[in-house]
Amino acid sequence: MIGRRISLALLLVIGTCTCAIAQIDTAPTMLDPIEVTRDTPNETCWDCHGVEGFATPDGETEHSMRALSLQPQGFELSSHGGQQCVGCHTDIAQVPHKPDLERKVDCVQCHEETAAGTRPMSLPDGETADMELVVAQIRHYLESKHAEPSKDDPSRPNATCVDCHDAHYTYPVGDKAGQTFRLNTPQTCGNCHDKQLGEYHDSVHGVAVSRFESTEAAVCSDCHTAHAITSTEHDPMKVLITENCGSCHEESYKTYTKTYHGQVSQLGYAHTAKCFDCHAPHSTRALDDPRSMSHDDNRLKTCQACHKNAPEGFELFHPHGNANDFENYPYMFIVSKFMIALLAGVFAFFWSHSLLWFYREWVEMRAARKAGTAATPHIRVDTDGAPALVQQAAAEGRTHVRRFSPLWRTAHLLFAVAIMILVLTGTAVLYADSFWAPHVIRALGGPQTAAIIHRVAAVTFAIVFFGHIFVTIWTLIKNRKTFRWFGPTSLLPNWQDLKDAYAMFRWFFGFGPKPAFDHWTYYEKFDYWAPFWGMVIIGMSGAMLWFPEQVAHYLPGWVFNIATIVHGEEAFLAAVFLFTVHYFNCHFRPEKAPQDISIFTGTVPLDEFKHERAAEYERLVESGELDDVLVAPPSARMTLGSQILGAVLIVIGLVLLFFVLSGFWTHLVAH
Repeated sequence: MIGRRISLALLLVIGTCTCAIAQIDTAPTMLDPIEVTRDTPNETCWDCHGVEGFATPDGETEHSMRALSLQPQGFELSSHGGQQCVGCHTDIAQVPHKPDLERKVDCVQCHEETAAGTRPMSLPDGETADMELVVAQIRHYLESKHAEPSKDDPSRPNATCVDCHDAHYTYPVGDKAGQTFRLNTPQTCGNCHDKQLGEYHDSVHGVAVSRFESTEAAVCSDCHTAHAITSTEHDPMKVLITENCGSCHEESYKTYTKTYHGQVSQLGYAHTAKCFDCHAPHSTRALDDPRSMSHDDNRLKTCQACHKNAPEGFELFHPHGNANDFENYPYMFIVSKFMIALLAGVFAFFWSHSLLWFYREWVEMRAARKAGTAATPHIRVDTDGAPALVQQAAAEGRTHVRRFSPLWRTAHLLFAVAIMILVLTGTAVLYADSFWAPHVIRALGGPQTAAIIHRVAAVTFAIVFFGHIFVTIWTLIKNRKTFRWFGPTSLLPNWQDLKDAYAMFRWFFGFGPKPAFDHWTYYEKFDYWAPFWGMVIIGMSGAMLWFPEQVAHYLPGWVFNIATIVHGEEAFLAAVFLFTVHYFNCHFRPEKAPQDISIFTGTVPLDEFKHERAAEYERLVESGELDDVLVAPPSARMTLGSQILGAVLIVIGLVLLFFVLSGFWTHLVAH
């Protein structure tokens, strides 16, 4: 072995002399160089490069040298230890090396060929390679900021593999040497990013790494990733860094995503506050550190970076409030549990009501078919035995009862459209972690555009709501002498509603006949009064979130945490109730399926009216007022248009219901 090294050393000396002689046109050496092939063992390279201190002049100065030695044992223990030197140094053709050697190593090409299976991979004993991970790392690097041409030298990228990884001593992260490499990551990145390194060293993360060698504390690659490093000026990287914060601070990230800031971030946009906006990107400090951006003395200034006119009330907002933590957030806990109880109570009652109703109606219709009678009571107008005024009206073609005025129908349509828009734009943010939400927000033009659409729909809803109240008050004043506050045409709940509800449940279980309803039923009155509750809860909380700076002048910041909870929970209640219970009552029960178009045409067939509103029919017949409400049926064009409009709205509602329920389930599983 010693003799071989002496021979190779002589070859190097002779080779060097040969290069010098060749330059003065003298004869070459008589000794032939050793040819290097793909099968040349690494030991051939160790004979020179394994000698400590081995170096050659680099040509930069008269005495500067280029170190060319390495530790064979350290290399063999690395991730590349099973590779041959010539597998990377593909331009080596002989020993001694040619004087015009470029000495270029293409890490990317090697990894791509290995991943594709066109280049064999040799690993140290007992180690395996995740080829999918290798391919992903290559792709991420090529798409990264580091792979872009350098401004100083466009012929080379901003950073090559060996700028971050040692060329010969690359170890798995789980290895002891790999952990040492991890701890040195800030210094490695700091070779180019010296300003950020200085800030990091003084941060809570940097202190843990440099002073205590903590492998749990964040280093550069934990936030910016190891290979998929892109510009922090763009939203994708800002969002990714925020998600990476959550990989360590899981509980804080969960509570963050329940705020509007976090919901927008989950949708893939970065115009709201992110972790590093409140905690500083590199000089992150503990909350009790007076220099921390989130310290009590600095919090308002931090908020004012986005909310320029934020008053002192903003300081009391809980950016990481937890509705399940009574000790620290009692108001959030109480309100959250109240809303959950409200949802459970409403759905338990009305879903049971709908299921029982469906069953009883289905049983009676099946019995009617077996008996040979009509499956539904409103197939045709039967005037046999009817009062004379009904027979006369039928002869005149007035076979329908006018139920809804044009104003009612218009208000209902505007309400329906506004609510559907509110549900779509609102729940896409509320359930930002669902599979469909990012696509919906992107189609709408982003969260900011979606917010504008949401608010326009909210204003439309409010205009119709308060307009209806104004018209109602005006009508009451106009008819104050004849209007009965608890009469049959009043929407105010009365004792008869309780009696009807009791009779309805007796009918559900087969203990009595179906009650005879008048102009409004108890479940219709509930539908009517629900928007009043909704306007108080959803409307007020939405307005508070819309104008936070103005509200914080009068109320403490934690009211925004409360407003966020009630706004979302009440919106969920309204959406699910409308698209299940309300749709069932009006469209999906056996006697109505597949839809009821009376709210669009404004009229109801007389036989259907007699069946659904028996008490009102008898009252109108006795008072002689029935003739006043009998009208001709809607035209074929009006009927078809109403059917199409109704079908479209029903389908949209069912799609929204799927969005809401799937989003709720995803959110429930994730949290």
